[in-house]
Amino acid sequence: MLAETLKKSFDKYFIAPIEAWKEFAEFCEPVIFKKGQIIKPQGTSEKYFYFIIKGSAGIFLWKENNFVCLDFAFENSACCDYMSLLTKQPTELEVVALEKSEMIRISSNNFHNLSRKSVGQVIMQMTAEASFVEKQQQQIELLTKTAEKRYRILEAKFPNIHQRVAQKHIASYLGITPQSLSRIRNTTN
Repeated sequence: MLAETLKKSFDKYFIAPIEAWKEFAEFCEPVIFKKGQIIKPQGTSEKYFYFIIKGSAGIFLWKENNFVCLDFAFENSACCDYMSLLTKQPTELEVVALEKSEMIRISSNNFHNLSRKSVGQVIMQMTAEASFVEKQQQQIELLTKTAEKRYRILEAKFPNIHQRVAQKHIASYLGITPQSLSRIRNTTN
């Protein structure tokens, strides 16, 4: 079943035979995180590549006196401090479960070993490309769109985000205060 879930999630990026996903799934182990549990602390190296089966996570950076939300991940998507995973160096990024979450993980060593196989190379390339495109789009939106437009884009991308993620994290991701987010939500509803 895990292989089918992985295949279905990645088919939008590339089509690989189910056998490739079965091979990948052999490297994975299931894990569960509580809401608010730190998955990867700041100042440490990423030890795992995660895939979210159910739940959500956020990637945060400490700035001045609080954490700023840089990204969200939900079901059927990868989640980790990818920069740290690739460089094998500690970063200041922190990964946190935003709700009770069921994930699978593959160790950093196995992730890198898998990259020596053709399916692993494709998975790593597709993950890196998707991450790059998403981050570029986010930066463009931050520089060219109003907070209200960015909120509408986020809401279209994740329709039930307000039931799953704290308002302070959504506001942080958008680069605005929770009060500004509240005003925007009141004018769009």
